[in-house]
Amino acid sequence: MDLRQLRTFEAVIAHRTVTAAADALDLAPSSVSEQVRALERSLGVALFERGPKGMRLTAAGERMHAWAGRLLQQAEQARREVTGERPALRLGALETIAATHVPGVLARLAERRPGLRVDVRSDAARDQLLAAVAAGDLDAALLLDTGDAVGGLGFPAPPAPLDHVDLEDVPLALVAAPGHRLAASARLGPADLGDEKLLVNVPACSFWLAGERLFGGAVERVRAGSVTVMAAWAEQGLGVALVPEFAVRDRIAAGTLARLALDAPALRLRLVWRADREALPGLREMLYAASA
Repeated sequence: MDLRQLRTFEAVIAHRTVTAAADALDLAPSSVSEQVRALERSLGVALFERGPKGMRLTAAGERMHAWAGRLLQQAEQARREVTGERPALRLGALETIAATHVPGVLARLAERRPGLRVDVRSDAARDQLLAAVAAGDLDAALLLDTGDAVGGLGFPAPPAPLDHVDLEDVPLALVAAPGHRLAASARLGPADLGDEKLLVNVPACSFWLAGERLFGGAVERVRAGSVTVMAAWAEQGLGVALVPEFAVRDRIAAGTLARLALDAPALRLRLVWRADREALPGLREMLYAASA
């Protein structure tokens, strides 16, 4: 049993399939499978049940999962103490908020932990960020969510002991072309949008999920693309778009977009991490500094 096998084991758990774990680790699927089998041979037990829908932990695998996390944490702690490495925070962030909200988090960290190095990784896919946090490849990630638990917006959370803190609200705006038939309405409800086309990105997008919670299946969806594309199409009268207010504030002020009078619940900027990694030296303090 070695650390490489443990990291691979954790990656398979986080990504659910050998192929996805191999992509995350930049390895061939055959290498991932062999490392898992080697770990099983060294322990003399099966850690996974293999099936057409992926890998599922056995009872022994569940017990090993708890130990693997602790062993990898201790190895990381030993490496940092022996090498005298400067503390670092590996922070992931959704591309949607990387340019607008991450600088404020970095400024707080620089003020409270001036010796801290922060490595930021942005990604358009929330699932990839959460899987990296679950696998220990990231210490924490910034994403958009709602509710009391990670995934309250409607996306699946990986099988890991995730904890979180909400940093601030991220207001949403329903926008359309200035000449839209509903632009002059003083107050709107979801039922008023029944004949409209809602411009969306992909089903995993935070704003798609927010639209599902707000409109259900009553509004026709039209695939457009990113927030920038949705706003541009709305400006051209191709539909309405539910987007973060910060992304369209300038266009609304300039009059090229109209904000429709629909109350949309705000999303939350959420910092997510593995609760069982808080024991790593300084990590709790870094997370506090990022969220304070």
